[in-house]
Order: sequence, then structure tokens, then C-alpha cells
Amino acid sequence: MKTRLIATWLLGIALTGCQNDFLTVIPETALSSATFFKTEADFQQAVNGAYVPFRQMYNERAWVLEEMHSDNTYYARNTLYGAVDPTENVADFAVPTANGVTANDNVLVQFRLNYVIISRANQILSLIDGTGITFTSDAVKNNIKGQAQFLRAFAYFDLVRLFGKVPLHLTPVTGREDAALPLSTTDEIYAQIEKDALAASSALPNKATQDPGRATSGAAKTLLANLYVTQKKWASAETVLKDVVTKNEYSLMPDYNDAFSYTSTNKNNPESVFEIQYMEGSAGYNGNQIYRFLPSPITTAEITPIVGTSNPQPTSQESNNIPTPDLIAAYESGDKRKNISIGTVTLSTSLRATKEYPYIKKYARPHSLNNNTGQNWPVYRYAEVLLFLAESLNEQGKAGEAATYINQVRTRAGLAATKATAQADMREAIFKERRVELAFENKRWFDLTRTGRVKEIIGAYGAKVKANPADYYFPAGAVPPPNAFTVLDDYYGLPAVESALTPYF
Repeated sequence: MKTRLIATWLLGIALTGCQNDFLTVIPETALSSATFFKTEADFQQAVNGAYVPFRQMYNERAWVLEEMHSDNTYYARNTLYGAVDPTENVADFAVPTANGVTANDNVLVQFRLNYVIISRANQILSLIDGTGITFTSDAVKNNIKGQAQFLRAFAYFDLVRLFGKVPLHLTPVTGREDAALPLSTTDEIYAQIEKDALAASSALPNKATQDPGRATSGAAKTLLANLYVTQKKWASAETVLKDVVTKNEYSLMPDYNDAFSYTSTNKNNPESVFEIQYMEGSAGYNGNQIYRFLPSPITTAEITPIVGTSNPQPTSQESNNIPTPDLIAAYESGDKRKNISIGTVTLSTSLRATKEYPYIKKYARPHSLNNNTGQNWPVYRYAEVLLFLAESLNEQGKAGEAATYINQVRTRAGLAATKATAQADMREAIFKERRVELAFENKRWFDLTRTGRVKEIIGAYGAKVKANPADYYFPAGAVPPPNAFTVLDDYYGLPAVESALTPYF
């Protein structure tokens, strides 16, 4: 079978954007690109709109596919809640897949949101050099163009790591006929990501001169380095990462807790390389991640100390993204990050014999209204730049130099310098350090796939879950489904809804 997809989500996508304020979204309209792009402000509005899908992506789906689909987090089964749902299938490594496609809704939504970003970026990039519009300056034009290049590269990088092969759309889709493209190879997609990220790194301003929340040259370079690390192009990664480090644009926050934003403060702080922007309130730019992550059923008295709202409300749903015993055990004694990242709560009405549950504490920031939060989501932090650099150096046989960078991260965590000196030991030390430093930031699944350790680590993890379900938040008598931990593939199947529409099967 020669797999092709028809990209229905690329057809007739209206321009959604913002005014001068990054978070002020203009309602969707029926304007076409032919009539819309008349002024510099129109391009600015269009690039603002290209960021918008990130809010839904990081609030609802990315953590399912990229964090809970690992040994870092699991779900807490509520036998009163009903049948196994698509999110549990992801956590159980039991996503039904046949002929390279799946009907899992998490996969479909993440796939479509990435292509909305790509579609909006393509509109900008196809027109910005040929409209005859006079921009305030070349720097302004390059900034808009660089953001579009960064966003397209970012979306394709997420897609290629999730699916391996996807259609490579680089121009706007104008009709059904040009919506269907063959699946490009992984290498072809990597090459386009590199091209866009390189261009963006030159076109974009640095963090000091860029508007908060927008892509910067440092963010583009970090994305490029992430690509090189994934490709095992260690020398190329080292060059890019050292450029980020020596530019002195970023620094570790002295306190790990302050690396993450609050609901209205500490956003885009000195450690932040790129983060998704949320705003608490009624305008529609808020998130509610902590409510998706909290163990349940939780009473008003139990939830109040965690969220600090004026109108706390109990929940009774099934619980997702619950830290696993495996991750909790991965923290070394004295690691300050453990109590900052993971809290515990006792659920008095839980059906489990053990009623104490861990939860993701580092996103539990006080806010005003129930189910309405405003803290930003960290995508790239300077701590990861240092760990990428340590890894790139070590893989070139420079373990001693690598220690300099991993130890900066460890020192902040209150830990002694790593004892690793040999390359193999340093490789494992960096792998473990990434797990605890970047816990719950949607990194673990991609670390497992790029290092080729899915079957090794998830196979062992799955065996523990099935042997000891009570340790993994199942109430008495409840167990994982029979097909749990049977789909240990590096990539998800492509969305069945999209594949079913193609005329090429």
C-alpha cells in the first residue's frame, strides 16, 4: 500500500490573528489571502494567528502524546468513570493501529493543529516577498518572516518525531486537488526543518529586542540544535549550542521553582527560550492544565490548597498525567527539584486502599477562578540548552567538557557534581538528568525514541505496571487492559479520519 493523505484541515482555513497585543485574537473571518494582505499590520496579524493553535495543543494533547506516553506519568483509574478512553490507550501503549493508521482522537487533533500552524505560516511566506508592501524596515519584515519560518519548522519537527513521515506542504493549499500529497521521507522533512530553522535564526532578533512571547534567534537555534541532536549530528549541534551559550542571552534562574511562570508574573524569564503564552481570565486565552492533571475524585477541601481559587470546585473525572513511582524514584537524595515538581494529596473518597496520590506540582500555581489558569508552558529552557550541549560534547568523546554543562544544572538542583567520567557513564548521567530536570515538559517520549530505548525501557516499565497495578493507581480488582504495552513503536499511526478521505488508497 502506498500511503498518501489528503490534508482536509488545510482547505479554507480562515486567518485568525491578533492586534498589537500578542494575546488579543481577532475573530475568524472569511477573508482570503488575496484580499487580506494589504499592509504591514496584516502580516503582523497573520503571524500572530499562526501561534494560536499552540494554546490548545499544549493544553490538551501534547502532554498526552509526549509525556504520558512514557514511563514518567500514567493515569489513575476510576472504575466508576466508564470504559477505557483514547487517552488511556496512549498511556497504556495500546493505541489501536492497523495498516499504519489509527482512530485515536489525540493523534488526530495534534496532527491537525500542527498543520493549521503550517498552513498559516505558508500563507505568510508565500506572499511576504512579492506583495509590494512597504514595511517599516527590513528588520520588521525579517522578524515576521523569521517567525513564520520558525513556526513551520517547529510544527514539522513535532510531526516528524510523532509520525516519521507526513505530507510536506510548503505552499498554500488552494483547493482539494492540491491538498493531497505523498508522504515525504523523514530525511526530506528534516532537511526542510533545518532550512527553515537556519533562516529563522538569522532573520529573528535576539530575546532582548524581541517582543515577549515571540520566537527569537535563540529559540530558532535551540530548535535547530534539537534537530541535530535527534539526527546525531553532534558537531553541528555543539556549534549552534555554544553560540547560544556564549551570546549570554539566557541564564538559569537561581531557584528551580522560578524557572516556571506564575499565572500573571515571571513569564518569559531569563531561563525561558520559548514558551507558550496563556492569560488567565474571560478573554479565552487561558489554560487549565492543572485541572486535567489533578488526581480525582478530589473534594473542595482537598483541591483548595493546591489551586488557591476563590471558587474551588470538586472533581470526579478519571485522572491523567500522574507521576509514576519510577519517576519519583529517579530523583537523587537531596534533589531540590523533586518537591518543586511533585506534590502529594490525599483523596478521601478514592476507591484505592492507598489514598495518597502524587500530582504535578510545578504547574499548580495560585490563580483566581476555578478551571482558568494563566501560567505559560515551557517548551525550551536554558537548562535544556546546557544538557543538549553536554550530550553533544560527550558523544564526540569530550566527557570532561560535557561535565561543565551538566554540573551547572546539577548545582542549581542542590546536587554534587556528576561522578561520570567515561563516555558511556556520562551518556547515562545526561539521560537521567534530562528526565528529572525536564519532567512533565513533554520531553521524555522523544528522548526514548531518539536514543532507541523504547522497547528496553517501556517493556520493563509495562511489566511492572501489569505485575503491580495497585502501585500504579489502580483500585483493588482493577487491572490494565489485556492489550496494554503491546504497541511499542517509535511512531504513532497516522490519523484514520484523514487517511480515509484520500482517493489514493
